[in-house]
Amino acid sequence: MIWKTAFHSLESCVSWQGEQIQDGQELVKFLQGPVAARLNDNEGNQVLTDHLQGLSLTGMGQKALDEVLAAEVLETRDWAAGEALAEAVLEAEHEVVLPWNTERDKRNPFASLPGADIVGFQRDGDSHRLALGEVKCSSEVKSPPQVMSGRSGMTHQLEELTKDLGKIYTLLGWLLPRVKGTDHEPAFDEACTRYFNSQRRDLVLFGILVRDRVPSESDLKARGRHLASHLEEPTRCCLIALYLPWPVAQLPQVIGQGGAA
Repeated sequence: MIWKTAFHSLESCVSWQGEQIQDGQELVKFLQGPVAARLNDNEGNQVLTDHLQGLSLTGMGQKALDEVLAAEVLETRDWAAGEALAEAVLEAEHEVVLPWNTERDKRNPFASLPGADIVGFQRDGDSHRLALGEVKCSSEVKSPPQVMSGRSGMTHQLEELTKDLGKIYTLLGWLLPRVKGTDHEPAFDEACTRYFNSQRRDLVLFGILVRDRVPSESDLKARGRHLASHLEEPTRCCLIALYLPWPVAQLPQVIGQGGAA
């Protein structure tokens, strides 16, 4: 077992839960597999490598290519590692499909992209619905941490995903060309059809908080109740706190090592 549920509550269309991550071999496998793959975009890097190595190169050209491939910049920022962990958890435990790794959209390896952190679909029976969300990391002693509130906080950002039509337009416009002509296009069509036919309410919002403190329901409870009073069915909102057994700042290193730092 990778995680142990510390708390779980439900109010209206909003749920909040705390998952305490357990150190061990299952965690090592999870970190070295899906988490590392998302953090470093292993799939995209392999596609690039295979394509470039298929070129007709001279001996000097092959040497130049090898030097470029060896110069890959690995992600070392804790918040980026937190996003990779959150994405892997959503895919493994919540039937979320994230058809595109946003790492591929960064012209600058140290840049961050605007918009929602989570953009994809959630399987719902024989259909799919839009899955959008935000990820925050915090080592703050205070509970709830400041990243949960304020205009740049998770709660406000999740509410904006239900109200800011310009942001929705941008996210859908970003996602369509990345799924067009792929196996994910039918899921995109299903999710958008459900979203528009429900007057823009049939979607699921995820708020993921990555913490290195003792599990506490107060990290999510007040924000969950606030969202429950503002969101309407059939919208679903799931707040999840992931409690690490090591400091957030060490998360990139731990992913690289596959276990405790």
